[in-house]
Amino acid sequence: MRDDPRVGADVKKSLYKPCAADEYPVEVTYASLTGGSSPDVIVNVMTCADSVGIGSYVYRRDSGAKDGYDNVYANEQPSVSAAVNKGELEVSKQTYAAGDKVCCPSGEDVTTYHWAGGRFTQADQYHTDYSKTTVDSIPATGDSGAGPEG
Repeated sequence: MRDDPRVGADVKKSLYKPCAADEYPVEVTYASLTGGSSPDVIVNVMTCADSVGIGSYVYRRDSGAKDGYDNVYANEQPSVSAAVNKGELEVSKQTYAAGDKVCCPSGEDVTTYHWAGGRFTQADQYHTDYSKTTVDSIPATGDSGAGPEG
């Protein structure tokens, strides 16, 4: 990632120094997102102080690439986190209203991406406003059931 031109300078800075001992602020997940013969690598980079996501990336195996992987997705919007959900890339971003503390976002935007035609395309998006969420409105399955908002 340090040599990846799609990774910004601020994110790269956090990759040079561990938070504590040998613990870097990086979370790595392997999943099949792009239909390749090898698993794709989902990388989330966070701040050391409060574990807020500062960058999310997906790397796809490519034998022609210098290091064997191509960066096929990058998002460096603060409070971002990428994961796999039902074989799709799911990117979450905390949203904050004026006056919100870092610990306490007002909501969350979730965007689902599908791999097609050699790239990720947006398949779905929804917003959850935490102030309007009650215990009774959360399904037991953990699926919000919310559709795209217009």
